[in-house]
Amino acid sequence: MHTAAATWDTPMPHAKPAAPAAVTGLSICIPVLNEEDAIAETLDRCLATVAPLAATGVTSVEIIVVDDGSTDGTADIVRKYPDVRLVQHPVNRGYGAALKTGFAAATHEIVGFLDADATYPPEQFPLLCRTLVEQEADLVIGSRMAGADTEMPAVRRLGNKFFAALLTLVGRTVVTDSASGMRVFRRPTLELLSPLPDGLNLTPVMSTRAVHEGIKVVEVAIPYRERVGESKLSVTKDGLRFLSTILWTVLAYNPVRLFGLVGLAGIGVALLVGVALVALRLQGVTELGTWGTFAVFAALVCGVAGVSVFATGASFNYLVSLFYERPIRQGLFRKPLFARPIEGVFLPAGLLSTLAGVVVAGASLVLSRQGWPVERLWLYLSASGLAILVGLQLVTSWLIMSVLRELSVRERAR
Repeated sequence: MHTAAATWDTPMPHAKPAAPAAVTGLSICIPVLNEEDAIAETLDRCLATVAPLAATGVTSVEIIVVDDGSTDGTADIVRKYPDVRLVQHPVNRGYGAALKTGFAAATHEIVGFLDADATYPPEQFPLLCRTLVEQEADLVIGSRMAGADTEMPAVRRLGNKFFAALLTLVGRTVVTDSASGMRVFRRPTLELLSPLPDGLNLTPVMSTRAVHEGIKVVEVAIPYRERVGESKLSVTKDGLRFLSTILWTVLAYNPVRLFGLVGLAGIGVALLVGVALVALRLQGVTELGTWGTFAVFAALVCGVAGVSVFATGASFNYLVSLFYERPIRQGLFRKPLFARPIEGVFLPAGLLSTLAGVVVAGASLVLSRQGWPVERLWLYLSASGLAILVGLQLVTSWLIMSVLRELSVRERAR
């Protein structure tokens, strides 16, 4: 397979690594834990790529195996390969920890890695390196989900599609494989991607950070085999870990992306209920019944909570900007939703909402004094309360974001 699957168009450039240079040397890092059944095949296939790599301009290749506390004969097998460097952890520290040890031991400016279980094709390293050079990329990922032949079990394939879709949603860029264990990257990118976790979630965290750090990432379709031996991946435990680390990493970069989507969902529910109530009123329906009353209750809760969550996410973005000393992201959508800073929209919207709520409340009071029964007024009073609470939340958020924006501007000006 020689087709690049996708280039990640990152939305918010950060400190760009040094200008891409031609690949002259490659360090291949292989983390292992009790892989005596597969390590020999993996090493033989990696060594066989030396000549094809040379044809792409990679004149020097080193293979580093990091034994993460194996209790079988894995280390003894590795020692039989004089051209392979063996680094050993005395105790098991985790997949990510083993990879980071390999990265630290690497001597070349281009670093690659793959799993030791014979699932990933080392024969694709020349393609990944060539893509790195030709597309001037910083990170090239071998994607198992981009169309090449795959023997991945159905449950894991479904999980990988879910995490790729989630990262595509929260990262605003198309991702097909967020957890691939075969990649090559330029060493300077590690500074932007670190710190990386010690567990199996290193790869999704690396992908999530890459989406937000402005480095150029290219996915290349690769074939994938079923592993040799028993898998160390727990679908439930590691799946939940992948989910939590992706979400937490996104919150560290662009909180309004996640909070904003949740907030808009709540606001959408409130608007749908409001439209439905107006439609019923136009049809002459005046009694809501049990479900109608509950829908009004849900609209009130979702409306207030939605605006609160959205505003909290936007405020967090200002804190992130202040902490990282970088421009404030307006990053709910690919392009800014508003031409001016978002807090400038919060203030007029908050004042109008509050004013509308006060007017409706006042009108309801006047009508009640004229004899209107509470059965006719409770819905108007509920809408008034919603408008006032939403308005106060927007005005308060405007104050917070305005102060944080000022602090952020002053900090960057120093």
